[in-house]
Amino acid sequence: MKVTPWEVEGRIDYDKLIKEFGTKKIDDALRQRLERLAGESHVMLRRGFIFSHRDLDLVLDDYEKGEGFFLYTGRGPSGPMHIGHLLPLIFTKWLQDRFGVNLYIEITDDEKFLFKRELSWEDVSRYSVENALDIAAVGFDPNRTFIFRDSEYVGHCYPLLMKIAKKVTFSTAKAVFGFTNEANIGQIFYPAYQVVPTFFEKKRCLIPNAIDQDPYWRIQRDIAEGLGFKKTAAIHSKFIPPLQGTEGKMSSSIADTAIWLSDDEKTVSKKIMKYAFSGGQPTVEEHRRKGGNPDIDVPFQWLKLLFEPDDSKLKSIEDDYRSGRLLTGELKQLLIEKLNRFLTEHRERKEKVDIEKYTKTGRLAQKMWESYY
Repeated sequence: MKVTPWEVEGRIDYDKLIKEFGTKKIDDALRQRLERLAGESHVMLRRGFIFSHRDLDLVLDDYEKGEGFFLYTGRGPSGPMHIGHLLPLIFTKWLQDRFGVNLYIEITDDEKFLFKRELSWEDVSRYSVENALDIAAVGFDPNRTFIFRDSEYVGHCYPLLMKIAKKVTFSTAKAVFGFTNEANIGQIFYPAYQVVPTFFEKKRCLIPNAIDQDPYWRIQRDIAEGLGFKKTAAIHSKFIPPLQGTEGKMSSSIADTAIWLSDDEKTVSKKIMKYAFSGGQPTVEEHRRKGGNPDIDVPFQWLKLLFEPDDSKLKSIEDDYRSGRLLTGELKQLLIEKLNRFLTEHRERKEKVDIEKYTKTGRLAQKMWESYY
């Protein structure tokens, strides 16, 4: 397998990733503590989709002591958004709702322009606007959420950006990100900006993100205390499998492996029926006799991740599929119905978004600058 902030390939061994990245597994005790303080469980947490962390226990310590924490996440606008991009954001919304905390969302237009040679600045700008609308449509609290675009906000945080950049050596950046002599100088500098929002408040920052983004926060944790801040914490999600199988993650570069937020009902139905990898048998007769394997069946895995939150209903679907009572086509149809309902509701919220409520310059972040200087 290969897992970096820019590439994810192969069959992902999440236990191995925890060891390689030096993170910790969210065990039952920590999960139950988080659920107790939140006042409820979340489907992605209890089913193991949210699986790894850095210092989540310290975040909960701070919360119990009344010190609080804040959230930070982001989106690289390299194209339209698909279902896989939305899942960590849905969990982020749950954290904001349950703990009543501020959230900063960085739209990294500079990163995508620097790292994606095929993208023009005009492409990145267009996707930045569209992505911000899709993110806001998740339903974050506009009074506690600041969505900002790197190229537009940089003037407000440049002094802090310089302090961060001065602390990070080129050898550190090479070691963490694998930069070579072929990397452009913008790529080498960019990670310093990615760290900036972790210092927007004096509280501990918690970053919900897919585990491939973890390297950015190793640099932050090296320099945070020297700048008078706390080391950031992180909580990691797995990757939603692509339609065609369980290896790697859903990719923006292969359109038919993904369900896009803009896909209409007919497109969703066609993709699931044609491309979604099945754990069923070759014929109806054989399936009735032998049953299917939900462990490798992509429609079932998607239902398990989010789209069937009722545990008893999911167990019934699994039992029926294993026994052969539920056919592959019927299982796919269950997912199609739930996906189309989810996407319809998302688009309805998107049409009503007042993006100015989320992007007004410095509305939340200004609190940090006033205290910092």
